[in-house]
Amino acid sequence: MIWLLFSFLSATLLGFYDVCKKRALRDNAVLPVLFLNTLFSSLIFLPVALLPEVPFGGWEVQRYIVLKSLIVLSSWICGYYGMKYLPLTVVGPINATRPVMVLLGALLIFGERLNLYQWVGVLFAIISFYMLSRSGKKEGIDFRHNRWILLTVLAAALGALSGLYDKYLMAAPEAGGVGLNRLTVQCYFNFYQCLLMGIVLLKEQGARGSAHPSSLKYIFLVSLFLSAADFAYFYALSLPGALISVVSMVRRGSVLVSFTVGAMMFHEKNLRSKAVDLLLVLIGMLFLYLGAR
Repeated sequence: MIWLLFSFLSATLLGFYDVCKKRALRDNAVLPVLFLNTLFSSLIFLPVALLPEVPFGGWEVQRYIVLKSLIVLSSWICGYYGMKYLPLTVVGPINATRPVMVLLGALLIFGERLNLYQWVGVLFAIISFYMLSRSGKKEGIDFRHNRWILLTVLAAALGALSGLYDKYLMAAPEAGGVGLNRLTVQCYFNFYQCLLMGIVLLKEQGARGSAHPSSLKYIFLVSLFLSAADFAYFYALSLPGALISVVSMVRRGSVLVSFTVGAMMFHEKNLRSKAVDLLLVLIGMLFLYLGAR
């Protein structure tokens, strides 16, 4: 299953993406960092978009990609604010619950039925979220009234919606999808995001500052790791037999990288209790995997 190998590659790259994103946000406002991220990502994929193998497709194709850009950018704005003001060891496990949201979305939108293993995975995710909220209280983070927690959860939910939409875009028409070229989607959704972020940055008062020069290398690394992770992700989804629930679950394994590297780099607190929370998340992911086999 080549698509599964590319899913694991995407997960590893996403872990380093989160670490670089946390470092880039430490000394900078959110919106300039996010704009530069979309700008660098667009520049990375500009040569790819000029290849004859990457069709533009006209408005019939681009309208789907514009919608994806709106969903992803909304998720990123929420997630970047959460990442700036919360410990990485809190954000990571929350993001790792995204496969559960994908499953529940498939249940509500497509009428899919969850098997016993998947329900057990959902239960572990709920328990881990509750345990994480208890760990967060030790650092003065109230999960019920903290707006950064709410934004992080909203970012995960929008990310799950984007994952479901990606599968619809990648699936062949005979399978009920649109059958879009994966590189067309990846190139042009980056371009649209850059355009939208430029508009947001110009209109948002008090957020027009530029990123600190010493942080530019981290912002570029954010774009590089994200572009590579998304390339592996879209390639995995484009392969026959790829299961969005499994791909999404594997990608959330990025929390292992971000949790470990982030804990060492940023010297975060309460690591023992958070490690238990993370273990519950991983057990839940294991059950989701068993349920998808």
